Amino acid sequence: MALKLFRRAANDRVVEALHDAVVAGARRPALFSALGAPDTPFGRIEAVMLHAFLVARRLRALPAPAPDLAQDLVDRMFVDFERALRQIGIGDLSVPKKMKALAGDWLGRIDVYAGPLDSGDDAALAAALARNVLSRDGEPEAAIPLTRQVRACEARLAATDWDALQRGAIDWPEIEEAV
Repeated sequence: MALKLFRRAANDRVVEALHDAVVAGARRPALFSALGAPDTPFGRIEAVMLHAFLVARRLRALPAPAPDLAQDLVDRMFVDFERALRQIGIGDLSVPKKMKALAGDWLGRIDVYAGPLDSGDDAALAAALARNVLSRDGEPEAAIPLTRQVRACEARLAATDWDALQRGAIDWPEIEEAV
């Protein structure tokens, strides 16, 4: 029992460190100013989802216990989303509906980002990023710099070892390099 509690506390620290790294990556001002993500509450949620997707994808590629932490990271992200919705004034009766919509959005993002990343289809990735992150459906060319940034993030995460991930030591690539 005590060992289980110790393990949970250690996992909580790792998840918190990963969540902090995801949020730090998603809140970089250049993501909004240089790459065109809308600097709105829901634009910031999309940025967090994108970065969490990339980190969770990396965790799922590692041996146990990393894949379990991927789900813990997603759960932590949704706790933060609920808090943020309440802070921006979404009413108590509407929060569950918004959370359900965000959960559906998350599952959709997994599909539309993973396929193009796996296949190397940057055109499909740009179309998905334009629609979801930039809110510019039908304008995939607007997401070409963001697509380069996502590829750079994925490469950087692939080079990040388990020890660094456990500390939340994610060295996100400079956004200016993608522009």
